[in-house]
Amino acid sequence: MSLQAASKINFDYQTQNITKDRLVFLYKSMLKPRLIEEKMLILLRQGKISKWFSGIGQEAISVGITAVLNKEEYILPMHRNLGVFTTREIPLSRLFSQWQGKANGFTKGRDRSFHFGTQEFNIVGMISHLGPQFGVADGIALANKLKNNKQVCAVFTGEGGTSEGDIHEALNVASVWQLPVLFCIENNGYGLSTPSSEQYFCKDLADRGKGYGMESHIIEGNNIIEVYTKVQALVEDMREHPRPVLLEFKTFRMRGHEEASGTKYVPQDLLDTWEAKDPLINFENYLLEQKHLTQKDISVFKSDIKKEITDGLDLAFNEPTIIANKEQELKDVYHHYEYQEIAPNNQTKELRLIDAISQGLKQSMERHDNTVILGQDIAEYGGVFKITDGFLEAFGKDRVRNTPICESAIVSATMGLSICGYKAIMEMQFSDFVTSGFNPIVNYLAKSHYRWAQKADVVIRMPCGAGVGAGPFHSQTNEAWFTHTPGLKVVYPAFPFDAKGLLAQAIEDPNPVLFFEHKALYRSIRQEVPTQYYTLALGKAAVLQQGEQVTIVTYGMGVHWALKTLESDTTIKADLIDLRTLSPLDTQTIYASVKKTGKVIILQEDSMFGGIASDISALISEHCFEDLDAPIKRVAGLETPIPFAADLEREYLANDRFDAALKELIAY
Repeated sequence: MSLQAASKINFDYQTQNITKDRLVFLYKSMLKPRLIEEKMLILLRQGKISKWFSGIGQEAISVGITAVLNKEEYILPMHRNLGVFTTREIPLSRLFSQWQGKANGFTKGRDRSFHFGTQEFNIVGMISHLGPQFGVADGIALANKLKNNKQVCAVFTGEGGTSEGDIHEALNVASVWQLPVLFCIENNGYGLSTPSSEQYFCKDLADRGKGYGMESHIIEGNNIIEVYTKVQALVEDMREHPRPVLLEFKTFRMRGHEEASGTKYVPQDLLDTWEAKDPLINFENYLLEQKHLTQKDISVFKSDIKKEITDGLDLAFNEPTIIANKEQELKDVYHHYEYQEIAPNNQTKELRLIDAISQGLKQSMERHDNTVILGQDIAEYGGVFKITDGFLEAFGKDRVRNTPICESAIVSATMGLSICGYKAIMEMQFSDFVTSGFNPIVNYLAKSHYRWAQKADVVIRMPCGAGVGAGPFHSQTNEAWFTHTPGLKVVYPAFPFDAKGLLAQAIEDPNPVLFFEHKALYRSIRQEVPTQYYTLALGKAAVLQQGEQVTIVTYGMGVHWALKTLESDTTIKADLIDLRTLSPLDTQTIYASVKKTGKVIILQEDSMFGGIASDISALISEHCFEDLDAPIKRVAGLETPIPFAADLEREYLANDRFDAALKELIAY
């Protein structure tokens, strides 16, 4: 749609309290993304860019909100919010490099279009899964509230995205915690080709605010002055009286979801109606009528912006294509961190595993005053396993936060806290429940540093494991879901000493860590544990026993099964390796042992197929094949869900099958 296409409509522009300079600024701020978009559509037809998500007709929302917020206040836009990026004055050459997959962009060619963030401009980019963005905004707003810095943040979604469960979870959390977030819904008529009538069954999405006890408003999204003045009044009040506000902006998407989609599914009369409401043309006409602009002014503005676009494109097109560098690609998956050992003190006390975890967690929170722990029932109740018992009194409600039952929103909130410089610790009440928060773990926490160099300084504690008669939904040991995901670290201790030191190190590490804690070991294992704070390096296995006959590789509960077997038959001379950390994996310790013994058995509690034992077996085959004197043997749980009844659960678990498998291997 060209700048001259729309006819005039009489918007009610209440400009009495806005200076001429500010009015002109708002006009130029809408003009810039429009001219960029028109150029992008030409380049798309010429085959010089690969894809484009158009925001033509919606510029007033992005520009109006960004113009209200201070530059240090975070904005979380979507792919139709070019006006956010341009109003924040990101150099066009960098935007164009981003869209071209060049190094001067923000993702080093690893992601496209608007899938990026930048701390330099306080923008947090979207992921394609839409919903988690609201939860990340919750985390940022929580950080603002903890800092008492009187800042708000704004997050965008479309009306289609509001159907996602993450959106509902995040709105509920924001309301319960009274977080200063502007939740901005751009109701633009269609989710790709699906009309709003098939997306939700209510007149206005703003009405949903009532269900969350949240203030909400409907705003004419094509009226730049209404957007600017109403948002400005709200934001000024929210800074003094923190609370969430839900805003529904009535607008329309004048082009396809992306250009390849087209708009054939949209009735022409609907397009004509909204074309007449073009936010830029109508405001331009108003400024001309009010003598705030002349046609000459407009020509100068267009000429200057077009030159800026041309200059930026020249830089981007002439920039060299990124050449893949395997070492750099692997390096950037994680935030660089140099381990610095804090050695344990000599004074010890006998602790159960659960006590060691609790003590390590408490000492970490004392050491790092930017730690916040979140989880269901962790405050007054002390957690279902009582690991955080007394933490509320020690650290206060700001840092020990009960959460609603909404795993996905809380995982996303931990990302927002990390963006704002906090160390976030989440207790997943049972590791089984992680399925409800799986998306933000594997797509947000795991990928953010690789995509735009934003660390996810998050630890998620995962009470796991069978042997306690808890049935299919409270007994899984699901570590293999995460060892498969680059960007995550996975820790699984078997002893109190290891658990305390590894948990401390997981919190020290600025990368996302899944910390597995076996429930059946919580109160059954005791060990002398140093009383003061100490760390153990991630990625270092422990060799618990040494022998020449066979290598046993295991972790978690499997370590204790193996120890019991070796204690009952002292004729077996084995290297017993407790992995302790599954990602990163200490392959060198494994390989050294296998080269020594020539035989290896891998024991895991989880069911066999697709588990960590399978990958370890493959690695040994690739790196130690000529050293093997027997086939690699794996022992694991049955290929069934974990049953409840004692005999059924006993049959599921691998410990009773391990003895025979080990002796069979030795005899091979």
